[in-house]
Amino acid sequence: MKQGKLINRIMMLVLLAAVVVYLAASAWRSFRDPYAFVMSYAYTVDDSLEATGFLVREETVLSGGGGTVELLPEEGEKVARGETVALLYQSGEGLERRQELESLTLEREQLEYALERAQTGGDASQLSQQVLDAIADLHASVAAGDLTRLEEEAQKLKSLVYKREYTFSEGEGEGDASAAIQASLDEVEAQISALTAQAAQDTTAVTAGQSGVFSGQTDGFESQLTPDKLETITAAELTQLARQQPAADSGAVGKLITDATWYFVFAAGSEEAQRLHQGSSVTVRFSRDWSGEVDMTVERVGEPEEDGQCAVVLSTDRYLSETTLLRRQTVELVFDSREGIRVPTESIRVVEQTVTDPETEEESQVLTTGVFVLVGQQAEFKPVTVVEQMEEFALVVPADGVSDSEALRAGDQIILSSVELTDGAVILDS
Repeated sequence: MKQGKLINRIMMLVLLAAVVVYLAASAWRSFRDPYAFVMSYAYTVDDSLEATGFLVREETVLSGGGGTVELLPEEGEKVARGETVALLYQSGEGLERRQELESLTLEREQLEYALERAQTGGDASQLSQQVLDAIADLHASVAAGDLTRLEEEAQKLKSLVYKREYTFSEGEGEGDASAAIQASLDEVEAQISALTAQAAQDTTAVTAGQSGVFSGQTDGFESQLTPDKLETITAAELTQLARQQPAADSGAVGKLITDATWYFVFAAGSEEAQRLHQGSSVTVRFSRDWSGEVDMTVERVGEPEEDGQCAVVLSTDRYLSETTLLRRQTVELVFDSREGIRVPTESIRVVEQTVTDPETEEESQVLTTGVFVLVGQQAEFKPVTVVEQMEEFALVVPADGVSDSEALRAGDQIILSSVELTDGAVILDS
């Protein structure tokens, strides 16, 4: 036999022996230690239904031309009628000009602020110290995480720097500083006017025709799914829509959502739809592209169709700005939630206890449901009421009438035992 094969066989035998020893040790330990411990914890069981459908809103597509598009509002931001929502540049130079205009506008604000400070007077000899104080204030605010006055403090520092520069370069008088700042301000104003005139030739503004909530994304469903169509939409039509992938308008720069009320429409089986009644409320839980819960009103439950499906329409006027990017979603309809403490199903025990009547002082035997908990080195019986029984776990709450010391709490160590347990039994570590 070759030496390599002999070594491989020896290694296999050693590995097999290790596995056998481990299994034997585990079996011996299980035989000697019949106890296992599981921590209980707070848990919620939902009575819910999964549904896949579409979000529907009153939407108006905003069209623009070609070129580079710059969106001004944030996603989900409210805009007023006539407000500019996008700028269209015919070339890359237009976008660069826009950025230069923003920089000059900020510089103009700083110069105006510096001019105002210069005209109100002040000792030029103290400017250096004022600059240092402003730097210290700004640093202290950032270090403390207090950003409420950050913009004000930054503007103050910039104005002091401007004032100091012009004061010491043009002379010690406040009039000289004011004149120098005014001259710079006039020059910036001239540059802004020139760039604005140039921008008018190759920049187009897209304005909002009416007030609403802005979204920078279109998906082609804006005209196919409207609130008016929800009055007659069927489950079969929803199935057909789910198979489509409509193309968005290539010339669109975004859309306006012009009504605060939005809808969620989906198809449900007739038995599931019976749980929904027009005018009632149901909690809808989103968890994929947006995490949140919203209470929605049942607007319509359609009649069962040939395949037993019904079209269901829900509505709400909350969280519109947070859901502008959502269209086809899978959600949970939560009808009821039960809270309690989760324990293993096999830990539930029924124990016979002796109860004394406080009036007659007569003793009687009653059966009490509960779990055994490890307290120190002893097993302590905690009476519970089973709220929900599942295959692998049970949702329980402390039984009525038990004292705080006897009540089961989240975090208690539940005892799982293969032998009979009694209240007060000593549990020794193996």
